[in-house]
Amino acid sequence: MKKLSVPMIKLTLPALAAGIGSMALAATAPTSAQAADAFSIGVPGVPPVFVSAMVYTAKDGGFYKKYGLDVTVKPFNSGVGAAKAVLSGSVDASISPTAPVARMISNGDVPLVAIQGFEKPDWFLGSMDPSKNKCEDLKGQAVGVDSPQGARWTQLQNMARACNLVPDKDIPTVNLSSNVGAAMVAGQLTFGVLHLDDIPVIERESGKKLTIVLEIEKTAPGTHYTSLVTSSKTLKAHRDKLVRVVAAHIEAIKYMYDPANFEKAGGYAKPTGRSLQDATNAVKMFTEFGYWSNGNPGLDRKRFEKTVQIQEIVGKKTKGKSGIQPGKKPVSYERFADLSIWKDAMALADKSK
Repeated sequence: MKKLSVPMIKLTLPALAAGIGSMALAATAPTSAQAADAFSIGVPGVPPVFVSAMVYTAKDGGFYKKYGLDVTVKPFNSGVGAAKAVLSGSVDASISPTAPVARMISNGDVPLVAIQGFEKPDWFLGSMDPSKNKCEDLKGQAVGVDSPQGARWTQLQNMARACNLVPDKDIPTVNLSSNVGAAMVAGQLTFGVLHLDDIPVIERESGKKLTIVLEIEKTAPGTHYTSLVTSSKTLKAHRDKLVRVVAAHIEAIKYMYDPANFEKAGGYAKPTGRSLQDATNAVKMFTEFGYWSNGNPGLDRKRFEKTVQIQEIVGKKTKGKSGIQPGKKPVSYERFADLSIWKDAMALADKSK
């Protein structure tokens, strides 16, 4: 066997030391130089609604890459559809509305777990006709929603409780994914369930002032908006990935809350279909609103329990046709949320500064 020369040994040892150092780093926070781990996230709406801007900032802003992740973002017609894709294994996680997810777990004991949340709902019921400005005016009138028992449908249900009207019984619904605003601008609908950022776009493109008929924070104050959910199977098999995903979200959200980054974050939000100016304005609007939970897991217990309580009331009133079915045990906060992922993700983000 040929012996290594002394110079070669001197070159080999530092290389070996560097390799050991790289292995130690890999055990903590993966770097972009390493092979990235594949991960997929389902987002609500086609095109995606603006809560997804956080995911696109994490992706295109390099935050997933920083934590050794190659993330694919998959839009679905609704957050409920995205949650069902998590259950089927089509995606690893999804941003899905808390109320329907809580209903799914309560009624069917489906293995969904929330690991991060976005607490404050921004739902409005808008009208293109200023003379139709009361809850009672919805009776018999078509209202644009996302999908049957999806997020917009559920919030219509919550808001219309103020005048004892029920979607698809007293109020016909039209399923349009995230294109409700566009249908209102085109004159195809008078009423629609909208997000905060839909309003200025509708008013500019239609040249009309939108009338706000109902607001979720007035008709059902203190409810929880949406959550990042995964399956218990994925949580068990890929916990490390989930911690890194949430660490990337923590950094992306912090980035978005800096006014110096509003325009860049607006650019990353291009898949939502907003123009750069509209997206930039939406980032400013939503950070002022506190849309993305900054520095906390976004899974407030009181908001969650209020959301479940409403779903339980609706279930009793509709005899289980919607809401939590009578006789089913409402999902507990402990069953719904795993806060340990966010805790570990926050520690990892702090360590990676």
